[in-house]
Amino acid sequence: MVASQVDEPLTGIARVRDVLRRLYHGRTPGAVWFQTAVIIVDLAIIGFFIVTPILAGTASFLWIDYTVAAVVAADMVARLLASTDMWRLLKKPTSWVDIFILATLLFPQALANLGFLRILRLWSLAHSRALLTPLEERGLLKWREPIVAVVNLVTFLFIVTGFVYTFFFINGSGIGGYVDALYFTVTTITTTGYGDITLPGTAGKLTSIVAMIVGISLFVRLAQAVFRPAKVYFECTSCGLRRHEPDAVHCKACGYLLKIPDDGN
Repeated sequence: MVASQVDEPLTGIARVRDVLRRLYHGRTPGAVWFQTAVIIVDLAIIGFFIVTPILAGTASFLWIDYTVAAVVAADMVARLLASTDMWRLLKKPTSWVDIFILATLLFPQALANLGFLRILRLWSLAHSRALLTPLEERGLLKWREPIVAVVNLVTFLFIVTGFVYTFFFINGSGIGGYVDALYFTVTTITTTGYGDITLPGTAGKLTSIVAMIVGISLFVRLAQAVFRPAKVYFECTSCGLRRHEPDAVHCKACGYLLKIPDDGN
């Protein structure tokens, strides 16, 4: 009787979860195509988030907004069902970001002033397995830090742009105002500061200061990720640390003896 229970095929929700787990985490050709399609859809959604301030006043905006909300909600539910530990997944910062984004999509008018934070979906994507797994399989894991550093900088760029457009272009000025906000953000983050576009009042000066400080920090982080000696990605079997010096013999976290493979040089 025990054997028959073990061999019994999955039914109902268990079968759905098994299929989703194979699609989201499998490495079969079909799963890889599915994961690629999910990334493409994510990038399209991120593109919509970037241009949301421009589209917010159009007649079709709410239709697009609620369609994106349905897609994001479906993706969140599917990922939860595909997970082996739903509670652990929900506790991750990327899940919090997705929940917040979904709230802004479901209540676009009530949360209109927070819509610029939707671009955090890009940060969430960069810190997911969707990016890490393909790099790991192709031996390009060393590029993960520069890619994440670039994504962090771009995310901050559009967050500040959206914030400036939302709170300092209160009358709305379409694409011209958005370009002005982007122009101001770029010149401020890069500390070029041409001065032809400035933000009024104390709030504007404080916004500029914060943008410059954080922007410089992100540029420094990007430079470090690109130019410092590359780390070797090799998981320590004792503590799980993955980043080590190229000539490391022992794990710097736990002291365990490492056997990092090399190319024979």
